[in-house]
Amino acid sequence: MKPIRALTAAVLLAATACGISPTDVQDRSHAPTISIPPPSRTIFMIKKGKLALEPAYVENESVASLLGALFDASNQPLTDQDTALRGFRYLRTKNSINPPQRDEIQLPRTSTLTVYISGEGTLTRLGLAQIVCTAQQDAAFEQVRIVRENVNGSSKEEGQYTCGEVRPR
Repeated sequence: MKPIRALTAAVLLAATACGISPTDVQDRSHAPTISIPPPSRTIFMIKKGKLALEPAYVENESVASLLGALFDASNQPLTDQDTALRGFRYLRTKNSINPPQRDEIQLPRTSTLTVYISGEGTLTRLGLAQIVCTAQQDAAFEQVRIVRENVNGSSKEEGQYTCGEVRPR
């Protein structure tokens, strides 16, 4: 008898289930989503004649993206900050890592970032400082070399610097 009672209880339980009748899938609204803002880093702009770190929204965390943001900001109307890079355009960067070897002992690596720009006019010391100090926020670069490419295809080296050398005191 016990197996019949158990079977009857199972049938009754299945018939009543949990008391909720099944329904089709119903669309209530959009699935919850989040939007992640681009990374925020800093660039060097000019405030009251001195370099000042300002937030910049960049595509990614690379130095190339940071320099792109610096030059983009320099082409925008500015209210409480200034730039010495008006009329200049950022083209690209090239990283050269040179591990010098002497007597088969590898010395510490030196890395120079070459920044290619274009534009007319004089690149001032403050403009150099904006580029070099922004790039050297990445500690991997010991020096920043700046090369200006001209429309006629020739290029002119503006020099090789560290932030400490060009930053006004």
